[in-house]
Order: sequence, then structure tokens, then C-alpha cells
Amino acid sequence: MRLIVATSNPGKLKEMEAYLTDPELNWELALKPAELDIEETGETFLANACLKASQVAKALGEWAIADDSGLRVNALNGAPGIYSARYGTSDQNRIERLLAELGDTPNRGAEFVCAVAIAQPDGAIVLQTEGICPGEILQAPRGTGGFGYDPIFYVPSQSMTFAEMPAEVKHAVSHRGVAFQALLPQLKQLQP
Repeated sequence: MRLIVATSNPGKLKEMEAYLTDPELNWELALKPAELDIEETGETFLANACLKASQVAKALGEWAIADDSGLRVNALNGAPGIYSARYGTSDQNRIERLLAELGDTPNRGAEFVCAVAIAQPDGAIVLQTEGICPGEILQAPRGTGGFGYDPIFYVPSQSMTFAEMPAEVKHAVSHRGVAFQALLPQLKQLQP
């Protein structure tokens, strides 16, 4: 069965494929058409994931999957939150802004959140889940891997930032990994 990924980004498609490698799954992932643009108007990660999955499914008459994710920082009242990708003009700019806004506050608690939703061809949401990875924001970047806020997001349980983690470790403990681990058993039950 085809499952349309509600993005035009081939990197996002590859990322989702990496989480859906279970041999029991019989889904073929495909990108949504680039001209089908969905505005993210939801006020939460889950609302945006549901919105994207539902609208793509309805527009194409096929099953669709969407995710929305970002960073919530306690001392910033949950910012950047759903605006994580738009918090600056580049990864470096977003990191600099976040560190400047945090300043010397001792409260560095944060969490990465990933919401995933699957819609059937009529647009009805049939599965949704949210994965959370707790951590803290460092004073300065560490590590060279990953992207976005990864160099300043420290995961105490692993004693590393996302940018320092080997790919397989990040794959398992990240917010996206947690969300897809919760989703897989349910996704298997949807298959014909």
C-alpha cells in the first residue's frame, strides 16, 4: 500500500523510511506533489501533523503520513515550539538566538517533540502519536553531526548532544524515534 509523506523534501522521506523498515510493514512511501502546499496553521505539533496528513490524503485520495516537530525550552515558556524551524534564517542563526534569549539562566530544561499522524484516503485521522525526548540546552554547541538545534541539545541519559550521538543511538532515543516506536505496532494493524 502507498503512504504519501506530506512533504516535498526527499530528506524527510528517507528519514521516515529509516523508521519504517520493519519487514512486517508493507507500505511504500512516496512524496506528495510539490505543488500541493499545506499551510501549518495548527497551534500544536499534533494539530499541524493531523492537518498536513488529512489535507494531503483528501487531495490525493490516498493514505498519508505527516509529522511536525520542534524544540520546547522551559525557561522560554515553550519557545521556539511550533516555530522552531522559523526561529531564524539558518541553523547557526537559530542556535545563536536561542542561546542569547536563554542568557545565563540556570533553568536549561528542554524537550524535543515529534507528532506523527496518519490519515486514510478520505482525510480522517486514524493514527496519531507524539514522542518526546527530554534534555537540556548547553551554553555552547558540541558535536558535528545532525542539524538544527542538535549541537546544543544535551540528552543526560546518553551524556551526549544529538550532534555527538552515533546515528543509530539518535535514531533510537530521539523524539522521532520514540514517536515511530509507538506508531509501528498500530501501523501494522492497519495493513490489509
